[in-house]
Amino acid sequence: MINFTFGPAALFALGSGACFWPAEALLCVSDLHFGKSERLARRGGSLLPPYETRSTLEKLDLDLERTGAKRVICLGDSFDDIAAAGSLDETCRLWLMRLMAGREWIWVEGNHDPGPIDLGGSHRANFLLGGLVFRHEGGGEGFEVSGHFHPKASLPGRGPKPCFLLGQSRLILPAYGTYTGGLRAQDPVFDALIGPSGRAIVTGAKPLMIPRPR
Repeated sequence: MINFTFGPAALFALGSGACFWPAEALLCVSDLHFGKSERLARRGGSLLPPYETRSTLEKLDLDLERTGAKRVICLGDSFDDIAAAGSLDETCRLWLMRLMAGREWIWVEGNHDPGPIDLGGSHRANFLLGGLVFRHEGGGEGFEVSGHFHPKASLPGRGPKPCFLLGQSRLILPAYGTYTGGLRAQDPVFDALIGPSGRAIVTGAKPLMIPRPR
């Protein structure tokens, strides 16, 4: 993991793509996209092995165990659509509910899952805590933590990997879900959101902070 200061907060970027805030015992993840394979099959798209939800839950379970987080914020697009939330198999539903038990769990609304889901927790358009604002898509005011864009960056000799993007007042998390594409960190959309002096934290077993690719 890599520690960094963002506004008033001392945060850690985990190699998994999660962000941990020790002072608030908070784990933040974005774009889980549970049920993507089911949604693609339902809508006549590509047929993918239906294991992404379990793979993402395994990763989330491990991060919660490692950090001891008591509060979780999911930054939107937690499900690939509303129907996918209702199509979780019973094993995954019980697994997720076990992870939620005893924790404050905040579902921030995304563009894929704008409505409430029948799993408990609280549902917010955005969430303010300790001087940070958590929302799905960046572009607002304050020290903002967001997701939505699934940023990716490449290291020399390696293909693109999910990455955090860190600017002066914006932190964009990578997609945490197993079946998610991504937008290259040098894409012009990040010029306004992150700026030329931004940094990228490339995920993996040994996360690495680099200047944002240009």
